Amino acid sequence: MNDDEEYFYHPLENIEDVDLFYEAVERNHLTKAISPERPYTYWTIELYDQKNGIRGGGGLGILAADTRRVAEDMGIPFVLITPFYPYEVHQEIQHGQVADKHIPVDYKKFGFHYIDSVNVKCCNTLCKLDVIEKKFNSTRIISITEPNFGELYSGMSGSDHRLYQEVSLGFGGYAALKLVGLKPAIMQLNEVATFFAALARLDELASNGMDFYEAVVYTRKHTLYTNHTLVQAAEAEFSREQFDKFVFPNLKSLAVKKWLADKFTEGRIKLSSVTIEIAELRSGVSKLHARVANYRDLAGNKVKFKAITNGIDMNTWVLPSLMDYYKSSEIIDNYTMPTVNFEERLENLTADKIRMFKSEGREILNKVLKNRPDQYGRILRFSDEDFVFDFKRRFVDYKRPEMPFRNPVRLRNILEERGAHYILAGRVHAGDEEMSGKLRALLELVDSDEYLRDHVHYLTDYDETLAYGLSCGANTAINVPIVGLEACGTSWMKDVANLNVLISTHDGGVADGSINAYFNVSGADEEEELDMLYQQMEDAIKTWDNDFDLEYVIRRQLSAFLPVISGARMMQDYLDYLFPK
Repeated sequence: MNDDEEYFYHPLENIEDVDLFYEAVERNHLTKAISPERPYTYWTIELYDQKNGIRGGGGLGILAADTRRVAEDMGIPFVLITPFYPYEVHQEIQHGQVADKHIPVDYKKFGFHYIDSVNVKCCNTLCKLDVIEKKFNSTRIISITEPNFGELYSGMSGSDHRLYQEVSLGFGGYAALKLVGLKPAIMQLNEVATFFAALARLDELASNGMDFYEAVVYTRKHTLYTNHTLVQAAEAEFSREQFDKFVFPNLKSLAVKKWLADKFTEGRIKLSSVTIEIAELRSGVSKLHARVANYRDLAGNKVKFKAITNGIDMNTWVLPSLMDYYKSSEIIDNYTMPTVNFEERLENLTADKIRMFKSEGREILNKVLKNRPDQYGRILRFSDEDFVFDFKRRFVDYKRPEMPFRNPVRLRNILEERGAHYILAGRVHAGDEEMSGKLRALLELVDSDEYLRDHVHYLTDYDETLAYGLSCGANTAINVPIVGLEACGTSWMKDVANLNVLISTHDGGVADGSINAYFNVSGADEEEELDMLYQQMEDAIKTWDNDFDLEYVIRRQLSAFLPVISGARMMQDYLDYLFPK
């Protein structure tokens, strides 16, 4: 490393090192390698940041927004590069069916400023992309957009239009960085859709005179590939013909073209394979994910991932009065890191305080629900005495949203015993006909039972606002992915931070903690798992009705998971990995 690239950075080996880390943060000088001119660049096909006018599709986008906010709080020079999609997809109930509606959005209304335009080449045509920007202290969002860009995840994952969007983000986004005079200190590629950003950098180095192999080494050492899914086989493939139309025309270096051409197998290419080749640094998003992710390089060798568990921006997701309590009680510090003796201080969190915070959260939920009718058009309002279960996450098969409904009689008995309500909130990805059918069947089952009809509520158009309201105002969260298929998940983190009882399988980021830290769902087969789920739902109701049990369960969850869910901890882990001592 050259002298001008020398850095100050102290990796945290234990919690007592935190003061040294914060000394660097206070100087706004974590490293000399990261600077306003050489920022940490974070590439994502999706950003879910409603406050800033960008609506995503799920957890990947919400994580991206949280990561930028955490970087801003820590004073890190950080640039998030993402498309701005000129259309959003919203959901509504039409004639008893969930339907999508498409709404145009204008970036000017959200404080983005036009900078200039850049071009990418596609299908023998120059495509003009507008570069827009919004700054936030040490961080900024740079987006590329154009009127025909469409919406997030439009078309099938291997379609021409999807490839056009990804190429535009990579080559167009890299050109946008140069346009504003920035050079990446590091490129974090979130999922393989962002591969073309690293390819653009490799091409620039090789076409400007750097030896090709040196350019490859340089690009690899400055690129982090963060994988958010578990199975490489599920990823879409692209054909050589598609690359001839959308990718190769944007490359200047003959050596890079040959390098890329050699990555095709029988005329097809998986972006994960070439992303693994172009990034020397690779991370998974939970300890379990990093162990079990089944990805292989082009030589067939299994790829190792560094475990860096996702975190949340607690300042955004936690009830404000509860956040003040965490800080004033010195359970967490101003950077949302747990203090050295946070477990001892949790002993002062009493049942009365828990119920007080939950009452405040219930009011927030009720305000949200004024504009969120259920499947029957009913406006819901819950008192402090009402018990609310919720399932709020993307509707995909492995998350098992229908699991509690497999025995509707037992579910009805559990709800009826306490007069409890069950809220379902989540989105089915466009084009997922199988899950759309399962959702219809679930709603028909609910409709066929008089009690469930009054106590099970499906809320459409799931978004950040509804997620926040439910995290603050529900009593118990249901999180039951098939073990081994959830990479991390962050909805459960917001539930734990907001004092909800967590019922979950031991999967994703939940598995970072002890299996005894929450209400675990497990079993030798699906029947045993289902029985355990119902038992845990019954026990969760009993827990909320007993002060001693409530204190014990909530303290136990916070003790296990506050170190896991902190977004500052996540950012610290990335910096430890990227800039080792």
